[in-house]
Amino acid sequence: MIKRHHFVLLGALLVAVLVPTAATADPPFGTHAQTLVATGLEGGMGSAVGPDGALYVAEPAAGRISRVDPRTGQVTTFADGLPKQNPGIGLGGVMDVVFEGQTAYALTTLVGPDVGGSATAGIYRIDGPHSSHAIANIGAFAIAHPPLTDFFVPSGVQYAIDTYRGDFLVTDGHHNRVYRVSHNGSVSVLRSFGDIVPTGLAVRGNRVYMAEAGPIPHLPANGKIVTFDDSTSGASLVAAGAPLLVDVEFGPGNTLFAAAQGHWDNTDPGTPADPDTGQLVAANDDGTFTVLASHLDRPTSLEVIGNTAYVVTLDGEVWKVDHIVGNGH
Repeated sequence: MIKRHHFVLLGALLVAVLVPTAATADPPFGTHAQTLVATGLEGGMGSAVGPDGALYVAEPAAGRISRVDPRTGQVTTFADGLPKQNPGIGLGGVMDVVFEGQTAYALTTLVGPDVGGSATAGIYRIDGPHSSHAIANIGAFAIAHPPLTDFFVPSGVQYAIDTYRGDFLVTDGHHNRVYRVSHNGSVSVLRSFGDIVPTGLAVRGNRVYMAEAGPIPHLPANGKIVTFDDSTSGASLVAAGAPLLVDVEFGPGNTLFAAAQGHWDNTDPGTPADPDTGQLVAANDDGTFTVLASHLDRPTSLEVIGNTAYVVTLDGEVWKVDHIVGNGH
């Protein structure tokens, strides 16, 4: 049972029927209203905007990626048969999805032999609605090349995937690293960090923008966006001050928006933030964040389409926040 430090999203995932609904939450601070787009996903984790403009959401409890129509909330299965989350662990399975052209790739974690599984912890190419194959075994690489920071899961806990200069980047929130992975399965460490818990990724040209949840107790001051490329060491701070950041995306005005899971005051390491304390924030030029929406229930990932943000939550919901405005970065 995984219950020691670094990771932030353990806990039971709610299983329900896939029935799209619509509802409106109380607007925070009199600013941006939140509307429920879809519900009933079997655990909501990473997401992507597909080539058709729809949302694609990883459902770890089901071993599935679902397509969510951002206009109607209709949920349909895009790909199934991926490694499922181990109920005894409460985390892992298919964690994220990314598109390269018309082809989708899924990231899986905590499914290998070191945690009692029999699947590959790594990247799967989606070949069809019921067909996929592993192209990279990140878990095996992590076991063979352990980090310098403290760890107790040999294969790590991979969280997010993005494309980068013909390859893939993958964060590991347990081993505190970013991997670079080629299509032929080669894995290398692009960046190693101290105990900062890297989570979501956004890529703009040669630059990588990464969210940090921060070490326990996940103080807001340690919730950061940093940036780096593959030519220099270290990372530069973009903004700090959001509680338990889990994802980052570009939006209107070239502004960076981020999802923060919220206030954490649990006594058990590895537990998620308190329910209904999550936030959607925008990075400011002075290195601070502006809160655009609050009272979100444990966000896990974020996408921006036009001037609308879509937030996926741990309990399998997708919410939208309309009329987000860039700050002209």
